[in-house]
Amino acid sequence: MADIETRNLFSFSAENNAYDNSSYGIDDGNEQNGKSRVIKEFADLISTLESEVFVSEYTGDVEDEERGRQLFFKDEKKRIDYVLVWSRKETDRHAKDIQKEKERETFEENLREEGLILEEDIEKGRVEQYTKVHVPLEVLRRYAETMKIRMPINKPPEDAPDLGIWDKVQTIWTRLVQLFALDEYKVPHLKKRFTHVFDRDKRYLFYIPDNEEHFFSHATRSRIVDYILRRKEYKNKEDTGRRAYTFGIKRLLANGTYLAAYPLHEGGWKAHTKPNIRKMLYNNWATWRVWYKLQPLDYIRVYFGEKIGLYFAWLGYYTYSLILPSFIGLLVFLYGILTVNSDTICDESCDPNNSFIMCPLCDKRCTYWSLDQICLHVKATHMFDNGATVFFAIFMSVWAVFFLEFWKREEKRIQFLWDLKNFEQEEEPPRPEYFDRLAQSPYTRMSKTTHGTNSHEGLEHFHPFWRRKVPVFLSSASIMIGMLLVAIAAIVGIVFYRISVLAALYAIDDPVVYQNANLIVTATAAVINLAIIFILDFFYTKLAVILTDWECLRTQSEYDNSLTLKLYVLQFVNYYSTLFYIAFFKGRFVGSPARPVTFISARQEECQGSCLTELCIQLAIVFVGKQLIQNNLLEIYLPRIKRCVKKKMNKSDGLKSDVRPWVKDYTLEAMGSMGLFNEYLEMMIQFGFVTLFVAAFPLAPFFALLNNIIELRADANKFVTQYRREMASRTATIGIWYEILYGLSRFAIVTNALIIAFTSSFIHRELYKAVYSTDGSLHGFVNHSLSYFAVSDFPISKNYSGRYNGTEICRYSDYREPPWTENKYEYTTQYWTVVAVQFIFVVVFENVVIFLVGIIAYLIPDIPAKVKEQMRREAEITNDMILRTELARARGGQDADLEALQRSAIGKLDEFSGSPGHEMIELAAHRIADSES
Repeated sequence: MADIETRNLFSFSAENNAYDNSSYGIDDGNEQNGKSRVIKEFADLISTLESEVFVSEYTGDVEDEERGRQLFFKDEKKRIDYVLVWSRKETDRHAKDIQKEKERETFEENLREEGLILEEDIEKGRVEQYTKVHVPLEVLRRYAETMKIRMPINKPPEDAPDLGIWDKVQTIWTRLVQLFALDEYKVPHLKKRFTHVFDRDKRYLFYIPDNEEHFFSHATRSRIVDYILRRKEYKNKEDTGRRAYTFGIKRLLANGTYLAAYPLHEGGWKAHTKPNIRKMLYNNWATWRVWYKLQPLDYIRVYFGEKIGLYFAWLGYYTYSLILPSFIGLLVFLYGILTVNSDTICDESCDPNNSFIMCPLCDKRCTYWSLDQICLHVKATHMFDNGATVFFAIFMSVWAVFFLEFWKREEKRIQFLWDLKNFEQEEEPPRPEYFDRLAQSPYTRMSKTTHGTNSHEGLEHFHPFWRRKVPVFLSSASIMIGMLLVAIAAIVGIVFYRISVLAALYAIDDPVVYQNANLIVTATAAVINLAIIFILDFFYTKLAVILTDWECLRTQSEYDNSLTLKLYVLQFVNYYSTLFYIAFFKGRFVGSPARPVTFISARQEECQGSCLTELCIQLAIVFVGKQLIQNNLLEIYLPRIKRCVKKKMNKSDGLKSDVRPWVKDYTLEAMGSMGLFNEYLEMMIQFGFVTLFVAAFPLAPFFALLNNIIELRADANKFVTQYRREMASRTATIGIWYEILYGLSRFAIVTNALIIAFTSSFIHRELYKAVYSTDGSLHGFVNHSLSYFAVSDFPISKNYSGRYNGTEICRYSDYREPPWTENKYEYTTQYWTVVAVQFIFVVVFENVVIFLVGIIAYLIPDIPAKVKEQMRREAEITNDMILRTELARARGGQDADLEALQRSAIGKLDEFSGSPGHEMIELAAHRIADSES
């Protein structure tokens, strides 16, 4: 798109290409004036050439006729920077409605006094009315200086440093990566410009196009408007009974004075609309046709702002990082499938000639059973519990650290490219809800400012620390603990379900049901657990919001951090508690067949063979079910169904769609303050599945990769087509989410070590080969791992009948003394040896991985060397340019302006190299050299 616009821009008439000495104003009798005119006309030429190129590259703007959307006031000159939506009742108006209208009129009058220009769109018979906001250039300059916004300086643009993951790879691999690159013809490359904090008194330093309105990007303009809106009062100073801090658009939105406040989208996204940046983002980012392409992150940042751009940068980086573990996880799974028929344990377990008669697994209606009946279960266990599992667990532990370390480097690169390295968080205004709750506080004190709640009395409401804040905190923590116990109670209920249903299935004579009873119970219990998770997820979200509101936090950042901590802790227990039970508690304390351990008069459930298969099934159903049902189906199709229903309702009511962009954008959904929060939370839960239990389910990275490919394009589609355009917020990091990722990556080392040591049979197998096997193989391992039990030692009340009723000795999985020894059914020396080796393995595994992690973190610098060099170079060039320009201005006055303009003009040669206008610029540069001589 930009290339087409550039070619159109360079289509000059013949007279524009005919330059001679007279056209540059060279006069031998007045050399200085000739030089001045040469440089000035050259600068005008450059400004004309790059006015729209600059706009398309830096701000993402194009002219209205190219955009095809009404984004200006009625005079078609003033751009609509923001839209305020409010309602007006023609009849049945109450005192509250009159009060809201008065507050709105006062607020808008204060905006006009600040210098903003407002234009109303009022239509009789329509509930929603609109106020369009335009920021004049002088206001933009003033607030850009106040907010310390960095703007591009008079320095040729720099190519973005190639610091990605493919920086040092070979040429063949680089060409392969090009298959995933964006088409530069459709998505032109954006160059990095050196920037400096804007100063109205030093405008000569900055790269200002001919139309200075284009100097400030749309994201910057909307941010300045939002900054003003959040700080303007809506009460007259002479109003009596004035409440504390009666200012800000956020509070007016909260009390219903305004219905919405948002910047406009830049045109339409559908095929019949004219070219614009929104349509470009849809065609090259938010559609499934380009699912394999890289993201246009610079354009996302330009259009939506740094906060949303950084989320998609992180999501894309996380998705790309999953490619390698997905490939290795598939290899581990395929290795298990290919070696299952040659595995010694599978052969011995599935051989009916071995006659391993197993003891009953429950007290009632359970019978003796043969080990070969669970042949499929043993083979399924081998697919996930084999020699490659340990390697993959170590790899994923190291991968998580690599991912976080390299993300820090990528984040630093983005901060440099997006001018966030010196980012200073703007002072946050208090939340509107904070003042509403504060006004209801019964506690008052002498006002420290002139904005007391009852300023005429000198008093203000406050929340005392010991009498209000501490009790609320303790109550909130107690409720959180209670809700965590609810999740644990759900696990207990599922355990009782498994025990009762398993006993019932064992009593059925159908061999298919009998032999696969454990698999059936595991799968159905996992589905029930998934349903419970969804239900608790809904209530946990509501509860976390209620508790955080109750705490009455002052700023939005404090509120978001508190809500994040509560909700993630609740979700962590909700999603992972069943997995922890199966991995570390199920079948650990069952006792012997003679003296089984009971819980509430019920015998604890056991694992047939290994609990790793059950853990894998539970993990697969919960993980894939959440990703498929909650993350994709609900996110992708539910909003579309709502929109279709809304359109049909409007058609049935005889309503026609309004073509005015501010009206169409109001019908879109508002992302709200929880928008990105929910997106990050989904990925944090997924990251836990991928790292914490990957030893049990090596396919987790692969399914996560598939989900993220869908998630990324679905989120992009929502932001481009379904959400209103958000104010372009700035942030330099992903915030508290990085700390959560860091904690999960370290906790994953512990969980994977425990799963390998205690849940899988890896330690048992290796210890048998090293100590007890006569030939160093696994031959005889199954018989060695099963203990003996005399049927005569069963209590008289347990009269087991049915299958294999005539047996005298049955086997069970444990290391206990046989019945013919003096210490029958006591733990053998081998049991304690296995336990000791398990704990030693956990300690060694953790220390080795933590050591590797520490070495990796130490060797990988947080800031890439090339970024450091670019930062140093930018600082040197910027400071040198400022000092030289200031010195020249102090010495030569107007000559300094000419000198700065000359340096800027000559620098344009590199920028327009290879373009149709290069010859014209080069000719003008030679004229400057002639005038200099």
